[in-house]
Amino acid sequence: MEWLAAVAPDPDACRWEWERIEHGVALLPAGRRWDVLILPGALGFPTLDVPTRLVGRPGPVLADSEESRIGFFVPPGTAGRWLGTGVRNAGHGTWIVVPYSGRAAGGVRSLVAPDGSGALTDPSLLEPAMHEAAAGMARGPEG
Repeated sequence: MEWLAAVAPDPDACRWEWERIEHGVALLPAGRRWDVLILPGALGFPTLDVPTRLVGRPGPVLADSEESRIGFFVPPGTAGRWLGTGVRNAGHGTWIVVPYSGRAAGGVRSLVAPDGSGALTDPSLLEPAMHEAAAGMARGPEG
């Protein structure tokens, strides 16, 4: 969590809140060490399956409480270059609610918690994963 807290305006306060408040969340600025690509849940879950099969563990991934949105942490600058129907971009100038690793809080939970290494999802893997997931959705459950 150190690498996530490092982008906070006050990293010590961020860590304190995460560690000591049961439902602690932090509002962290995107665009410094990572951007977040936010997909609709119906596309996000099957998209997550692809890199999980290929590389074992993508970078951090968040879901909202209703699992209607899935956020993939990607390298900074990705959001400014990404176009996709239904995909929201959180890059420089935006903020993301991030729960303490392993806890659901503030309507957000980690599907893939940060591993401490700073590893992010590779956009060159994420894009074809999204295409594969969308194609699977178009074929339907029997396709």
